[in-house]
Amino acid sequence: MTWEMDLIQPPYGAVSEGPVWDGSALLYTQIQACRIMRYDPSDGSLQVVRETNYSNGLVLDAQRRICACEGGGRRVVRYEENGDITVLADNFSGQSLNIPNDLVIDGGGSVWFTDPFYEGAGGPFSFDLANKVLEHDSIYRIDADDGGGFSTHRVTFDTTRPNGLLFSADYKTLYVAQSGRRPDEKRQLRGYPVQQDGSLGDHTVLHDFQENRGIDGMCLDVDGNVVATAGWENGGPGPSIYVFSPSGEVLQRHDVPCKRPTNCAFAGGDLSVLYITTTEGHLFKTQTDLRGLSLLS
Repeated sequence: MTWEMDLIQPPYGAVSEGPVWDGSALLYTQIQACRIMRYDPSDGSLQVVRETNYSNGLVLDAQRRICACEGGGRRVVRYEENGDITVLADNFSGQSLNIPNDLVIDGGGSVWFTDPFYEGAGGPFSFDLANKVLEHDSIYRIDADDGGGFSTHRVTFDTTRPNGLLFSADYKTLYVAQSGRRPDEKRQLRGYPVQQDGSLGDHTVLHDFQENRGIDGMCLDVDGNVVATAGWENGGPGPSIYVFSPSGEVLQRHDVPCKRPTNCAFAGGDLSVLYITTTEGHLFKTQTDLRGLSLLS
């Protein structure tokens, strides 16, 4: 089946990201415009639902509240329905985070996020690498404390500029987009076993993109396959949606008419429609032959 890409919103001139289906509409971010958009497929309406501080990845928690990686604030936050902001993490061991990028929530409610330093991703401060405080680009887990606070735990010690995150359906594997722009950085889809204490075991490389642009964002289908945005205009197969088996086999690849796709999310009544964001600011949708796995009850 060929996946025909329908344009929902033309590029606004900067990065769109973080698509998430809320059960009736698609939420996504326009990072440099500092806003969260809401697209309602029932009537085609598109509106700004919240101003942000360079928010990137989004996820809904069990109460359907939006949690976000807010790059401009160098923090992970939860947007409350009354308009308040709850800060989940803004430092590690007293040092400022880099530029939180993407996040997922496990079965126990802990929030996991990537913290790379991508120049320009968090606004003016982020163009200067001298503003990077931490000496590593890691993945963290945020646990809620009994007293209503939060604690942040580092879970990777071998990542450089990790990007997209995704849990397997049983939460026993954390899929990680090991990314980077420099020639010396690896661009891989990795699988990390999740240990009972919340730590991660040694990773398995499921796919290596070599010199070409690797995965940015990912979502899961009902068969446990990883659906991912990857590729670029500079070489290789080009801008693409990949479908990987849990073992890393490429099951499908579909072209995306942009320079670099950034993220994707299943949506619609049967979760068979895939929405795709890009570095240029597009929003595409395509009818697939897959069904997404819903993490909302």
